[in-house]
Amino acid sequence: MNMDQLVRDALHEQASETTTPQPGFAGRVFAARRRRRSRTIAGAAVAAAVAVTVGVAVPVLYDGKDEPRLATQMNQSDIIAHPDQTPPRDFIAVGDTAMAAYYTTATVKEGDNRGAFRRTYHLLDQKTGKYVKSAKWSVLDVAPGMRTAAVLEEKLPTKRIGLLDLLTGEVERWITVDRAVAGVSFSADGSKLVATTYSKNPDMQELAPNDADGDGKKNDWGPPWGESYRTGFYVLDADSGKGSWSKVTVHKNDDDMPGGSLNARQDFAFSADAKLVYSGLIMEPNVQYYDFEGNEVATPAKEKYLHWSVDARLSPDGKLAAGDFAGGIKTTASEINDPYTGKRLHKIPGQQLLAWADNKRLIAWDITPGSNEFHNRLVLVTIGSDKTIPLSGFRKGNDGAAGRWNPVFAAR
Repeated sequence: MNMDQLVRDALHEQASETTTPQPGFAGRVFAARRRRRSRTIAGAAVAAAVAVTVGVAVPVLYDGKDEPRLATQMNQSDIIAHPDQTPPRDFIAVGDTAMAAYYTTATVKEGDNRGAFRRTYHLLDQKTGKYVKSAKWSVLDVAPGMRTAAVLEEKLPTKRIGLLDLLTGEVERWITVDRAVAGVSFSADGSKLVATTYSKNPDMQELAPNDADGDGKKNDWGPPWGESYRTGFYVLDADSGKGSWSKVTVHKNDDDMPGGSLNARQDFAFSADAKLVYSGLIMEPNVQYYDFEGNEVATPAKEKYLHWSVDARLSPDGKLAAGDFAGGIKTTASEINDPYTGKRLHKIPGQQLLAWADNKRLIAWDITPGSNEFHNRLVLVTIGSDKTIPLSGFRKGNDGAAGRWNPVFAAR
């Protein structure tokens, strides 16, 4: 058992809201955070050794008085829930995973028949532990440790990526690039960024005279049909900002139908080991992996049965794969599968699996059985149990309706 696991187990056993932090992997992003991690983890090790009477040699510690305290460090409870709040105002977390932000969406009209799909983010303020509106950013992702967010400014695509300090609310530095980007995502350890490049804003919308989304109403907003402005991706070192760009437009089998296999926005993300990137496809084979030079490669064996639209993906130990819902659209059950065979291993509560809290628990959207499928809330689900624990209040309105909120998760 490694030291990180020893600390977390001891904290869970004592069920205490201790102030000894476990900031995850944010130290891999910035050197200053590496120093902070060594001090705070060592401090946590002392508390754990006392609690469980384990003979562990502990190094001499810094007192840490010069380091700021993060809201995520000051409450290390295993489950932090606010079932009376929608959207949440206060910090939500379970195990190793927390809601780092949420966003709402709206289409902003820019002409008679044109508009742009825009996100309004509410980021966790690490001073107060509350979600605070930040209208500056059009797209963001939060690094493990929840001290830093990669942010893109409002007008897309853009030629710079900001690294935002979630304690101060200020951009620490900008990474400038030659080709404009409109999507950004950290690797699981926070050491790399993949930024998706586009020639035009992938969130552009048009008024369609027909019922585009099937809600019974005409004149719906939707992306231009059959268009993809994606040009490729950067893989960047999060510390230095250095990296390279690779050209990837469409799946190689779709050269005769540009954009035919892609949504208007189809961002890249890292594989589990961060050695490849992948992109979802809207037709078979549903996903395509690439090396960092932009060459199409085979899907890694343990990711073969993952679908890009299921956010939770692999469990932290890589032994389980989050699957789609098990039944119709109004189902309240999802699948947990063998990542190598795709065979269902478990059926658990949850309408949509969003993030793993640990190797046995996940955060999911769920509905009251028989209710409207859009009237859902965040819940904690556990493999082997039919019980759920509410984490937030219920969302209201149809999918895409004004005011509906969408969570962004990160390791804490």
